[in-house]
Amino acid sequence: MQTDIFGNTLSLTNAATRDEWDKMQLGFLAHAAITPMHLAAVLEAEPNFAMGHATKGLFYLMLGRRELIQTAREAYAAAQAALKSVPATTREHKFVFALGHWLQKRPKAAQQCMEEVLLLAPQDALAMKISHAISFILGDSQAMRTSIEAVMPSYDESHAAYGYIHGCHAFALEETGEYALAEAAGIKGMEYAPDDAWGLHAVAHVYDMTANAKSGLEWLSGRENAWAHCNNFRYHVWWHKALMHLDQGQVDQVFALYDNEIRKDKTDDYRDISNATSLLSRMELEGIDVGDRWEELADISENRTKDGCLIFADLHYMLALVGGDRDSAIQSMMQRLNTDANDTSNEINQAMADPGLAAAAGLEAFGEANYEAAFQNLAKARTNLQMAGGSHAQRDVFERLTIDAGIRGGFLREAKDILNERKSRRGGTEDQYAAARFKLISASLNGGGTGQHVAAE
Repeated sequence: MQTDIFGNTLSLTNAATRDEWDKMQLGFLAHAAITPMHLAAVLEAEPNFAMGHATKGLFYLMLGRRELIQTAREAYAAAQAALKSVPATTREHKFVFALGHWLQKRPKAAQQCMEEVLLLAPQDALAMKISHAISFILGDSQAMRTSIEAVMPSYDESHAAYGYIHGCHAFALEETGEYALAEAAGIKGMEYAPDDAWGLHAVAHVYDMTANAKSGLEWLSGRENAWAHCNNFRYHVWWHKALMHLDQGQVDQVFALYDNEIRKDKTDDYRDISNATSLLSRMELEGIDVGDRWEELADISENRTKDGCLIFADLHYMLALVGGDRDSAIQSMMQRLNTDANDTSNEINQAMADPGLAAAAGLEAFGEANYEAAFQNLAKARTNLQMAGGSHAQRDVFERLTIDAGIRGGFLREAKDILNERKSRRGGTEDQYAAARFKLISASLNGGGTGQHVAAE
């Protein structure tokens, strides 16, 4: 047995392998590109390490790709075989259980397994981060916050993940509307973990949600080293910077970031597609011509219509298909969503049914310029849209599309109500998007419209 950097007992036999495991854990906390290499080294050195196989499987499921489910199943089989060969701790068993639950399309049960680990070992930063990640994927911001705050008393400055847990706490605070506390927590975390891209981006979220793009740009500028080491998460941080430039009306800078950073590598990870599609959608809503940038995104998304792993991914694929006018692929996506929605026996399909089906129908209608149907469907989905996963900032593209569909479809008062709710959620602040829509609605209503089915220019 070995003891890891966080004080957890491991069924590893070799100190060198334990060191690789520690590097993997710290890499995962920092979203480092090198993380999989450290995990591979662990499993090569000690192939009977069940927790290593389980962690590998969980990592693959987080990628939200149908073809990787089989890889996760193989990891689960390897973990089960390892449990029969080598004695494992209760904590390690729970990691294997978590993978099994998620493979059965029960990610909430997988997250609960991580919470059970944290009851046994509250200092376990790997379990903390995996629980945090699953709750984020599920859109459960309160679960993120509850989990972090339950274990924070077990962390002090001597804990190797002290900075990272503050970064996670910052994000959970931001997603639950505690913007001032979130900003302070994120800044504190960066003092202890300067490579904590998650904590850095949590502070960027604060500035997004408080309509303070200028401060957001100042926060990110000069801190590029905090995300230079990252896996594809680095594209997401650049995306945040692009959103801030867009709010400032700095279109040339947005295009430069899109072409040179966000889509420089033309990757097909759903998170990268979500960055790109949501940014292009925002730009088009502002009347900006994005050229042929939809094409490569639509090409990729045409091949993902059957995935059905995460509704968050599916909705962003749909944005790409609509943007690229891929009618056949749109119909294929809608058919699969309808099939999934008819079988709500698992958590994944439940999200496909609600909010997924209505949201996808709304996006399809928006692309067809059927703004009445777009508004009705998107407004219906909006009630439970948080269950699609992601952050407030990521889901805001659907909020903007709902509002614009309402304005274009003549639902002016309803669109204004949504704008007011959006403003309230953002601490009473207005970004440039909201200010322009409030002005447009006011002008239309003062022009004599009733706000009900009155076409807005």
